[in-house]
Amino acid sequence: MPATLSFTLKQARRLALAAQGFNGRQWPAPIKAVALNRMIERLGILQIDSVNALVRSHYLPLFSRLGHYSSDLLDQAAWSQGRRRTLFEYWGHEASLLPLSLYPLMRWRMQRASRGEDIYQQLARFGREQQDTIRRVLASVEEQGALGAGSLSTRRERAGPWWDWSAEKHALEWLFAAGEVTVAGRRGFERLYDLPERVIPCAILAQSSLSEGDAQRGLLLHAATALGVGTEKDLRDYFRLNPADSRPRLAELVEAGELLTCEVQGWRQPAYCLPEPKVPRKVAASALLSPFDSLIWERSRTERLFDFRYRLEIYTPQDKRVYGYYVLPFLHNERIAARVDLRAERVAGRLAVHAVHEEERGLDDEGVLALAVNLRQMADWLGLAQVQLNCPRASAARLRVAFSQIGGV
Repeated sequence: MPATLSFTLKQARRLALAAQGFNGRQWPAPIKAVALNRMIERLGILQIDSVNALVRSHYLPLFSRLGHYSSDLLDQAAWSQGRRRTLFEYWGHEASLLPLSLYPLMRWRMQRASRGEDIYQQLARFGREQQDTIRRVLASVEEQGALGAGSLSTRRERAGPWWDWSAEKHALEWLFAAGEVTVAGRRGFERLYDLPERVIPCAILAQSSLSEGDAQRGLLLHAATALGVGTEKDLRDYFRLNPADSRPRLAELVEAGELLTCEVQGWRQPAYCLPEPKVPRKVAASALLSPFDSLIWERSRTERLFDFRYRLEIYTPQDKRVYGYYVLPFLHNERIAARVDLRAERVAGRLAVHAVHEEERGLDDEGVLALAVNLRQMADWLGLAQVQLNCPRASAARLRVAFSQIGGV
């Protein structure tokens, strides 16, 4: 084996898609908890986002890879009690759900947060200046069990923008970042906080603490496994490590032979992969992707891998949007071939397709049929009886023909 491996761009895509769980495998129905947990362990992380235009984002990556599964399985894994709970919430890649096996690898981040490091400036300042409030809130959690910020708030005026939190909300967020409380469950989308010893299994909490170096190397290895191949920036971004941490840890992993340096066609920066990488001959997968899917959340990597520039336009004024409010990229046969602006209109019982934008190469008839199948399957998964095509483009006319082939909209 040469000292430095080289991959074509097509090979890098296949490595990435296979590592991310898009290997074309047909999962038997019904999807069971064991399949769901294996996929989450493989990915290492599900990013949480509050936008509910279609469905909350953390549910989508599993649907993209497994197909029709019960969202109750993820709720149980994330927020139930006992053996069915296999996940915890923390700052992984933004707010995230992570396998419990990664809890020991996050303790160093909790310890830094408790010192006011690597957290938002406003929260760090609150931690320095408001320890009395923090201890009062922690005592309430100790005495009363799982609590939300709303039940503790002493403010009388109406809350304002995102950072216009009550003192109690700030305290809970500081305690959460520092690992002194964790998320026991959710009421609607509101976090309910409790002590880790009442949520995280004793066997996990009893594990010996890892050094920062060991934990960071473990996270980089997990990122390399989940990405297949990636630059230093790609690997550190997966769990949001700082360059000052990731660069020496990456060098140590290469020196130890746990990661290999490689080259990818067209990439300016060196890349890294696990030893003995196996490039699939083909990855025949079709899937609608969450804007926060780990395959595409690092936008510069998405451009390098798929020649696909993607920006979320939720916060863009309507008259300045190019593609739409909540746009899902469509993966088909190793390309991101289109993007679809979707909305779940739950009261009307329909999945509304507001726009379909094909990429330059477009979709052939097979691709249009695959998109129709994916839209129909998504509607079924969301419990929506109808797919409504509101898009005036020619793509919608082709989609109507494809829907007629699979049984209509």
